Amino acid sequence: MEAVQHIVTVGDLAIGNRLPLVLIAGPCVLEGDTLPARREFALSTATRIGAIMNRVGLPWIYKASFDKANRTSSQGFRGPGLDDGLNLLAMVKQELGLPVVTDIHTPEQAAPVAEVVDMLQTPAFLCRQTDLIQAAARTQRPVNIKKGQFLAPQDMARVVAKARDTGNERILVCERGFAFGYGDLVVDMRALAILADSGAPVVFDATHSVQKPGGLGNASGGERRFVAPLARAAVATGVAAVFLETHPDPDRAPCDGPNMVPFDQLEALLRQLKRLDEGLKNG
Repeated sequence: MEAVQHIVTVGDLAIGNRLPLVLIAGPCVLEGDTLPARREFALSTATRIGAIMNRVGLPWIYKASFDKANRTSSQGFRGPGLDDGLNLLAMVKQELGLPVVTDIHTPEQAAPVAEVVDMLQTPAFLCRQTDLIQAAARTQRPVNIKKGQFLAPQDMARVVAKARDTGNERILVCERGFAFGYGDLVVDMRALAILADSGAPVVFDATHSVQKPGGLGNASGGERRFVAPLARAAVATGVAAVFLETHPDPDRAPCDGPNMVPFDQLEALLRQLKRLDEGLKNG
Protein backbone atom coordinates (compact mmCIF):
# COMPACT_ATOMS: atom_id res chain seq x y z
CA MET A 1 0.00 0.00 0.00
CA GLU A 2 1.34 3.45 -0.90
CA ALA A 3 2.55 5.56 2.01
CA VAL A 4 0.62 8.67 2.94
CA GLN A 5 2.45 11.57 1.33
CA HIS A 6 3.03 14.30 3.90
CA ILE A 7 2.98 17.99 3.06
CA VAL A 8 5.38 20.09 5.11
CA THR A 9 4.95 23.83 5.51
CA VAL A 10 8.06 25.98 5.82
CA GLY A 11 7.08 29.57 6.43
CA ASP A 12 4.34 30.15 3.86
CA LEU A 13 5.62 27.42 1.52
CA ALA A 14 3.99 24.01 1.15
CA ILE A 15 6.44 21.24 0.22
CA GLY A 16 5.31 17.85 -1.02
CA ASN A 17 6.29 15.23 -3.56
CA ARG A 18 3.22 16.01 -5.68
CA LEU A 19 3.34 19.77 -5.25
CA PRO A 20 5.26 22.27 -7.41
CA LEU A 21 9.01 22.26 -6.96
CA VAL A 22 10.63 24.30 -4.18
CA LEU A 23 14.30 25.37 -4.17
CA ILE A 24 16.57 25.44 -1.14
CA ALA A 25 19.46 27.62 -2.24
CA GLY A 26 22.30 29.74 -0.99
CA PRO A 27 26.04 29.73 -0.31
CA CYS A 28 27.73 26.94 1.58
CA VAL A 29 28.62 29.15 4.54
CA LEU A 30 28.28 32.74 5.74
CA GLU A 31 31.53 34.32 4.57
CA GLY A 32 33.53 37.35 5.60
CA ASP A 33 36.39 38.31 7.92
CA THR A 34 34.42 41.05 9.70
CA LEU A 35 30.81 41.47 10.77
CA PRO A 36 30.11 44.19 8.15
CA ALA A 37 31.56 41.94 5.46
CA ARG A 38 29.43 39.02 6.61
CA ARG A 39 26.31 41.21 6.66
CA GLU A 40 27.02 42.37 3.13
CA PHE A 41 27.65 38.82 1.94
CA ALA A 42 24.45 37.45 3.49
CA LEU A 43 22.20 40.22 2.18
CA SER A 44 23.77 40.44 -1.27
CA THR A 45 23.67 36.70 -1.94
CA ALA A 46 20.07 36.42 -0.74
CA THR A 47 19.03 39.44 -2.79
CA ARG A 48 20.70 38.24 -5.99
CA ILE A 49 19.36 34.71 -5.67
CA GLY A 50 15.92 36.13 -4.89
CA ALA A 51 15.94 38.21 -8.06
CA ILE A 52 16.70 35.10 -10.11
CA MET A 53 13.99 33.09 -8.35
CA ASN A 54 11.47 35.87 -8.98
CA ARG A 55 12.28 35.93 -12.70
CA VAL A 56 11.99 32.16 -12.95
CA GLY A 57 8.93 31.97 -10.70
CA LEU A 58 10.17 29.40 -8.17
CA PRO A 59 9.43 29.48 -4.44
CA TRP A 60 12.55 29.14 -2.35
CA ILE A 61 14.25 29.00 1.05
CA TYR A 62 17.56 30.72 1.74
CA LYS A 63 20.28 28.40 3.04
CA ALA A 64 23.63 29.23 4.60
CA SER A 65 25.64 27.58 7.37
CA PHE A 66 26.94 29.36 10.46
CA ASP A 67 29.48 26.58 11.07
CA LYS A 68 30.91 23.85 8.85
CA ALA A 69 31.91 21.41 11.55
CA ASN A 70 32.83 18.53 9.23
CA ARG A 71 35.83 20.04 7.48
CA THR A 72 38.47 17.80 5.91
CA SER A 73 41.23 19.75 7.65
CA SER A 74 41.36 21.70 10.91
CA GLN A 75 42.59 24.60 8.74
CA GLY A 76 39.37 24.68 6.72
CA PHE A 77 37.10 27.73 6.94
CA ARG A 78 34.18 27.08 9.30
CA GLY A 79 32.12 30.27 9.39
CA PRO A 80 31.12 32.92 11.93
CA GLY A 81 29.81 30.58 14.62
CA LEU A 82 26.43 30.21 16.27
CA ASP A 83 25.70 33.67 17.69
CA ASP A 84 26.86 35.79 14.75
CA GLY A 85 25.46 33.28 12.27
CA LEU A 86 21.98 33.33 13.79
CA ASN A 87 22.01 37.13 13.85
CA LEU A 88 22.86 37.14 10.15
CA LEU A 89 20.12 34.65 9.29
CA ALA A 90 17.61 36.64 11.34
CA MET A 91 18.63 39.75 9.42
CA VAL A 92 18.03 38.03 6.05
CA LYS A 93 14.67 36.76 7.24
CA GLN A 94 13.52 40.12 8.58
CA GLU A 95 14.91 42.47 5.95
CA LEU A 96 14.12 40.36 2.88
CA GLY A 97 11.11 38.41 4.12
CA LEU A 98 12.64 35.04 3.24
CA PRO A 99 12.31 31.69 5.01
CA VAL A 100 15.74 30.43 6.07
CA VAL A 101 17.35 27.08 6.87
CA THR A 102 20.68 26.15 8.40
CA ASP A 103 22.52 23.06 9.71
CA ILE A 104 22.95 22.00 13.30
CA HIS A 105 25.71 19.67 14.45
CA THR A 106 24.96 19.07 18.13
CA PRO A 107 21.70 18.53 20.07
CA GLU A 108 22.41 21.67 22.12
CA GLN A 109 22.22 23.84 19.00
CA ALA A 110 18.67 22.75 18.12
CA ALA A 111 16.67 24.99 20.44
CA PRO A 112 18.50 28.31 19.84
CA VAL A 113 18.63 27.73 16.09
CA ALA A 114 14.91 26.90 16.00
CA GLU A 115 14.15 30.28 17.55
CA VAL A 116 15.48 31.95 14.40
CA VAL A 117 15.16 29.69 11.37
CA ASP A 118 12.12 28.27 9.59
CA MET A 119 13.67 24.83 9.07
CA LEU A 120 16.54 22.89 10.63
CA GLN A 121 18.87 20.64 8.66
CA THR A 122 20.95 17.73 9.93
CA PRO A 123 24.22 16.75 8.22
CA ALA A 124 24.52 13.51 6.26
CA PHE A 125 27.41 12.25 8.39
CA LEU A 126 25.19 12.53 11.50
CA CYS A 127 21.99 10.90 10.26
CA ARG A 128 22.40 7.96 12.67
CA GLN A 129 22.86 10.21 15.72
CA THR A 130 19.56 9.67 17.53
CA ASP A 131 20.09 12.49 20.04
CA LEU A 132 20.70 15.01 17.26
CA ILE A 133 17.79 13.87 15.08
CA GLN A 134 15.34 13.90 17.96
CA ALA A 135 16.57 17.19 19.39
CA ALA A 136 15.97 18.81 16.00
CA ALA A 137 12.53 17.25 15.71
CA ARG A 138 11.50 18.19 19.26
CA THR A 139 11.72 21.87 18.31
CA GLN A 140 8.61 21.19 16.16
CA ARG A 141 10.28 23.06 13.34
CA PRO A 142 10.45 21.30 9.97
CA VAL A 143 13.62 19.21 9.73
CA ASN A 144 15.47 18.31 6.52
CA ILE A 145 17.38 15.10 7.32
CA LYS A 146 20.21 14.34 4.91
CA LYS A 147 20.81 10.68 4.11
CA GLY A 148 24.30 9.50 4.98
CA GLN A 149 26.69 8.72 2.16
CA PHE A 150 27.02 5.27 3.75
CA LEU A 151 23.32 4.47 4.19
CA ALA A 152 20.92 2.55 1.96
CA PRO A 153 17.87 4.65 1.07
CA GLN A 154 15.44 2.18 2.66
CA ASP A 155 17.26 2.57 5.98
CA MET A 156 16.23 6.22 6.12
CA ALA A 157 12.69 5.09 6.97
CA ARG A 158 13.94 4.30 10.49
CA VAL A 159 15.66 7.67 10.74
CA VAL A 160 12.41 9.39 9.76
CA ALA A 161 10.56 7.27 12.31
CA LYS A 162 12.99 8.39 15.04
CA ALA A 163 12.16 12.00 14.23
CA ARG A 164 8.41 11.36 14.09
CA ASP A 165 8.55 9.60 17.45
CA THR A 166 8.87 13.09 18.97
CA GLY A 167 5.43 14.00 17.62
CA ASN A 168 6.83 16.11 14.80
CA GLU A 169 5.45 15.09 11.40
CA ARG A 170 7.20 17.95 9.57
CA ILE A 171 10.12 15.86 8.35
CA LEU A 172 11.85 15.98 4.96
CA VAL A 173 14.43 13.50 3.72
CA CYS A 174 17.35 14.45 1.49
CA GLU A 175 19.45 12.42 -0.97
CA ARG A 176 23.04 13.62 -1.45
CA GLY A 177 24.83 10.70 -3.08
CA PHE A 178 26.36 7.42 -1.92
CA ALA A 179 30.02 6.59 -1.30
CA PHE A 180 31.48 5.05 -4.46
CA GLY A 181 34.92 3.68 -3.71
CA TYR A 182 37.36 6.14 -2.18
CA GLY A 183 36.84 9.87 -2.61
CA ASP A 184 33.81 9.77 -4.89
CA LEU A 185 30.02 9.72 -4.76
CA VAL A 186 27.37 8.34 -7.08
CA VAL A 187 23.62 9.01 -7.22
CA ASP A 188 21.26 6.07 -7.62
CA MET A 189 18.03 7.62 -8.88
CA ARG A 190 16.09 4.65 -7.49
CA ALA A 191 16.88 6.07 -4.06
CA LEU A 192 14.53 9.01 -4.65
CA ALA A 193 11.55 6.69 -5.15
CA ILE A 194 12.58 4.58 -2.15
CA LEU A 195 12.88 7.67 0.06
CA ALA A 196 9.38 8.72 -1.02
CA ASP A 197 8.09 5.45 0.45
CA SER A 198 8.60 7.07 3.86
CA GLY A 199 5.87 9.57 2.98
CA ALA A 200 8.26 12.43 3.68
CA PRO A 201 8.88 15.08 1.01
CA VAL A 202 12.06 14.17 -0.86
CA VAL A 203 14.81 16.74 -1.37
CA PHE A 204 17.64 16.21 -3.84
CA ASP A 205 20.95 17.84 -2.93
CA ALA A 206 22.36 18.50 -6.37
CA THR A 207 25.63 20.10 -5.32
CA HIS A 208 26.89 17.87 -2.51
CA SER A 209 26.07 14.89 -4.72
CA VAL A 210 28.94 15.88 -7.01
CA GLN A 211 31.46 16.26 -4.19
CA LYS A 212 34.72 14.37 -4.08
CA PRO A 213 35.28 14.00 -0.33
CA GLY A 214 38.87 14.92 0.52
CA GLY A 215 39.56 15.21 -3.19
CA LEU A 216 41.85 18.22 -2.85
CA GLY A 217 43.94 16.67 -0.09
CA ASN A 218 43.16 19.22 2.60
CA ALA A 219 39.63 19.92 1.35
CA SER A 220 36.83 18.30 -0.61
CA GLY A 221 36.77 18.63 -4.37
CA GLY A 222 33.84 18.34 -6.72
CA GLU A 223 32.69 18.21 -10.33
CA ARG A 224 30.38 21.16 -10.89
CA ARG A 225 29.58 20.15 -14.47
CA PHE A 226 27.45 17.25 -13.21
CA VAL A 227 25.14 19.39 -11.05
CA ALA A 228 22.79 20.27 -13.90
CA PRO A 229 22.30 16.77 -15.37
CA LEU A 230 21.78 15.23 -11.94
CA ALA A 231 19.34 17.96 -10.90
CA ARG A 232 17.35 17.50 -14.12
CA ALA A 233 17.23 13.73 -13.62
CA ALA A 234 16.07 14.10 -10.01
CA VAL A 235 13.32 16.57 -10.88
CA ALA A 236 12.11 14.21 -13.59
CA THR A 237 11.47 11.59 -10.88
CA GLY A 238 9.10 13.92 -9.03
CA VAL A 239 11.00 15.26 -6.02
CA ALA A 240 9.52 17.89 -3.73
CA ALA A 241 12.56 20.16 -3.60
CA VAL A 242 16.07 20.65 -4.89
CA PHE A 243 18.87 21.77 -2.57
CA LEU A 244 21.50 23.69 -4.47
CA GLU A 245 24.44 25.70 -3.20
CA THR A 246 25.33 28.71 -5.29
CA HIS A 247 27.90 31.51 -5.08
CA PRO A 248 28.88 34.63 -7.01
CA ASP A 249 32.43 33.30 -7.53
CA PRO A 250 32.70 29.63 -6.47
CA ASP A 251 36.34 29.30 -7.45
CA ARG A 252 37.24 31.83 -4.75
CA ALA A 253 34.83 30.49 -2.11
CA PRO A 254 36.45 29.31 1.14
CA CYS A 255 34.25 26.22 1.34
CA ASP A 256 32.82 23.73 -1.20
CA GLY A 257 33.60 25.93 -4.19
CA PRO A 258 34.15 23.08 -6.68
CA ASN A 259 30.55 21.92 -6.44
CA MET A 260 28.69 25.23 -6.12
CA VAL A 261 26.84 26.74 -9.10
CA PRO A 262 27.96 30.24 -10.18
CA PHE A 263 25.24 32.86 -10.07
CA ASP A 264 25.60 33.49 -13.80
CA GLN A 265 24.66 29.86 -14.55
CA LEU A 266 21.83 29.58 -12.05
CA GLU A 267 18.89 31.07 -13.96
CA ALA A 268 19.22 28.85 -17.02
CA LEU A 269 19.35 25.72 -14.85
CA LEU A 270 16.35 26.76 -12.77
CA ARG A 271 14.26 27.42 -15.87
CA GLN A 272 15.01 23.88 -17.04
CA LEU A 273 14.08 22.42 -13.67
CA LYS A 274 10.82 24.34 -13.54
CA ARG A 275 9.79 23.18 -17.01
CA LEU A 276 10.60 19.55 -16.14
CA ASP A 277 8.66 19.77 -12.87
CA GLU A 278 5.62 21.36 -14.51
CA GLY A 279 5.64 18.82 -17.33
CA LEU A 280 5.73 15.94 -14.88
CA LYS A 281 3.28 17.16 -12.26
CA ASN A 282 0.81 18.89 -14.59
CA GLY A 283 0.92 16.27 -17.33
